[in-house]
Amino acid sequence: MTSPYDIDEIFPDDTADAVRLPRRQAGNSPQDLTVTLLADYTLRTRAELPSAAIVALLAEAGVSPAGARTAISRLARRGVLQVRRHGRRSAYRLTPEAAGFLAVGGSWIASAATGAEPWDEHWTLIAFSLPQAARAQRQELRNRLRWMGYAPLYDGLWISPHDLTEKARAKFALIAPGAMTVFRARHVELGAGLDRNPVEAWDIAAIAHEYEKFLQRWRHVPAHIAAEQPAGPEAVRFRTEVMDTYRRLPILDPRLPLHLLPAGWPRQPARDLFIAVYDGLAATAQKHVRTVAAAVTDGPVTDIQAHTVDDLSTGLQFTPPEPPAGRSRIRRAARPGDATGRRELPPVR
Repeated sequence: MTSPYDIDEIFPDDTADAVRLPRRQAGNSPQDLTVTLLADYTLRTRAELPSAAIVALLAEAGVSPAGARTAISRLARRGVLQVRRHGRRSAYRLTPEAAGFLAVGGSWIASAATGAEPWDEHWTLIAFSLPQAARAQRQELRNRLRWMGYAPLYDGLWISPHDLTEKARAKFALIAPGAMTVFRARHVELGAGLDRNPVEAWDIAAIAHEYEKFLQRWRHVPAHIAAEQPAGPEAVRFRTEVMDTYRRLPILDPRLPLHLLPAGWPRQPARDLFIAVYDGLAATAQKHVRTVAAAVTDGPVTDIQAHTVDDLSTGLQFTPPEPPAGRSRIRRAARPGDATGRRELPPVR
């Protein structure tokens, strides 16, 4: 089975030349938390958050001020954040590329477990062969396949119960031209003990274990919210953590047909619990983020808005805000080859 921490990126790399989100790693890294924090409260409006507010909010999640500033700096160099200087103060917001990236990924994650999709009992099989020298190309192809919900049935043979989209075909044509063959076929059973069921490409028991860990961690929080709304810092911390944890589950369980899975499969209960926590804390968390931001800025903070899971599912439509009048300026980090000569930091693992 593929651990969620083995996947290089949690979102598709459709604009990889423009933005590089932090790589997955065990636990919640400062960069992960920073991206989730800005996405949860500024994705719809692409509002700015003062750097001091980001540092303060991350401190409530246990990130040191130095660790928070390093995370912000690295995300700016990756093209995820852009900075605006206000005298000696600075504020950050998501770049247009990152915002689009996160909106697409959020929509896919939020809608991944909705309903029971019909299945024609056909599998998509992708066979590929790349030379050992093409290691980077092979890894890119595998990452793309995992993001799309494919799993390796055998070496060089990946499968999915879902059909191949036109967009995916175009991407594969760029990654591995002339090195892939795609089939859409039914599974023919050879008899007990003679063949391997395609669903065994996924470690079903391990996926169920990940679901159970999620359910165990969060199942008591909705009652806590109903009985006594958590304080602002706790609401933001819980909401950030539940999103950062839940969004890995659809990668592990990419909408596999329910009749292929054990009875009582926990996909829908996990999604229901995620909604109860994420949406249930939205108002309190939004108020707290606005309060922290207002304490370090002179301007209004009403453009800080928390969205719901339903907002993500239907697709967030955002309009880039107009830059405020004055002498403040936006600066984006240079990429390799820019005239500034600034080097991009290596990926954080």
